[in-house]
Amino acid sequence: MTFRSSTDCVRATTIVPADPTDAFALFTTEVDLWWRRGPRFRQGLGRPSEMRFEGEEGGRLVEVYTDATGGVFEVGRVLVWKPGDRLVFEWRGRNFEAGLVTEVEVRFERAERGTRVTLEHRGWDGVPLEHASRHGYGASNAFSSMIGLWWGDLLTSLRAHAQGGSHR
Repeated sequence: MTFRSSTDCVRATTIVPADPTDAFALFTTEVDLWWRRGPRFRQGLGRPSEMRFEGEEGGRLVEVYTDATGGVFEVGRVLVWKPGDRLVFEWRGRNFEAGLVTEVEVRFERAERGTRVTLEHRGWDGVPLEHASRHGYGASNAFSSMIGLWWGDLLTSLRAHAQGGSHR
């Protein structure tokens, strides 16, 4: 049995108007179309970029910089790739030391009006309390709320994209 503290894991959920296979494709192959831009959501601190999943287990989630200096930031490796069902990938911020990662799991479940997309970001207990990614909140509920709201903003953008709008 694995115990997680209340601050180790955050969860965000939305419903998208698509079947689970299409919702998975929207999340992965169209990630750059719904993932919000700007320094709050991208690692490049305002540099123009594209988010991309390399579509398979062992592939990566990367941010590719499209300015003159170029470059790629590897957000994390894809651990599970099951279209229409489940996606699991590592997550690291630009300020994470080598070997420090958290994990994101996304589940796609048929719902009355489409697909319930549930995202769980876990592994925060492995990130030091004084780490910059915690923005001074340590292991507080305020930290969990901040991360949950961040993912909630992104899932709202995914839902708007699936409905044919843009909410980036």
